[in-house]
Amino acid sequence: MQRFEALNPDRQRLGYGRGGARQTELIAHCDIVGGVQALRRSETHGRPPAQINPSPGGHSKYARVWIPDPEEDLEHKLDPKTKNLPHLRNPDILVGENDLTALSYLHEPAVLHNLKVRFIDSKLIYTYCGIVLVAINPYETLPIYGTDIINAYSGQNMGDMDPHIFAVAEEAYKQMARDERNQSIIVSGESGAGKTVSAKYAMRYFATVSGSASEANVEEKVLASNPIMEAIGNAKTTRNDNSSRFGKYIEIGFDRKYHIIGANMRTYLLEKSRVVFQADEERNYHIFYQLCASSHLPEFKALKLSECNTRSFTSADRG
Repeated sequence: MQRFEALNPDRQRLGYGRGGARQTELIAHCDIVGGVQALRRSETHGRPPAQINPSPGGHSKYARVWIPDPEEDLEHKLDPKTKNLPHLRNPDILVGENDLTALSYLHEPAVLHNLKVRFIDSKLIYTYCGIVLVAINPYETLPIYGTDIINAYSGQNMGDMDPHIFAVAEEAYKQMARDERNQSIIVSGESGAGKTVSAKYAMRYFATVSGSASEANVEEKVLASNPIMEAIGNAKTTRNDNSSRFGKYIEIGFDRKYHIIGANMRTYLLEKSRVVFQADEERNYHIFYQLCASSHLPEFKALKLSECNTRSFTSADRG
């Protein structure tokens, strides 16, 4: 039998977890027995060790690894070409953590599993990753954005409450008031991830905690410009029927008492190439179709617009 370490030489141990619970030591070894590569735990705390099942003659299409589990045995097949070992699993006590940086092993499967557990089992759409807030779009309205929730997060530190967009907004608002310096919140994500809605809730929080919700209505005023902005800068893509093809920078102004006094929006990086070319199953900007659909109205007669089934400008045959 030939043995070699699969982890770093210092053999890091997890020790004791929260609440004093003993955590299983996840130190992996690779054993080569009859040509079969296996992963096992060096310490199981009463559980049976990993079993190695070589095929007759020491040859098999897939090497099989049995990893003991409290409830059932999981079988993982190793591709003999890559011979990649499976990712080490985080102990159960850490599954569902509200901060991904608290996981012992921060690899992609662990991150996705943690987000899945929080979203499916606990119905939680927000998770921290350090100072970054990860949000999952539930595609439905949730009752977690009311005034009572805003008041609960007001004045609290970012780590004292459950992950929430209000916690990020409160941190930015508090640092602005304390340090008297401008703050920025970057909302990024792929098409349809919910960036616009997240920005709306952040503005709602600022308007409420600054005591200017009834006076400024900054959220409503900024969002009132959305139909015009979306007509000119949004288009249908294969992933989203109303995809923003530009970036938005919303600037909110506060007075010396930290009340909202106004806001303005800047746009940048408009996808100009879409005007003359669209990929298959995609369309041009909404404004072209809206103008053609309104060609029969008296105010548009002078423009001599044709129906939107033509191929000029809009490439309607693509979408």
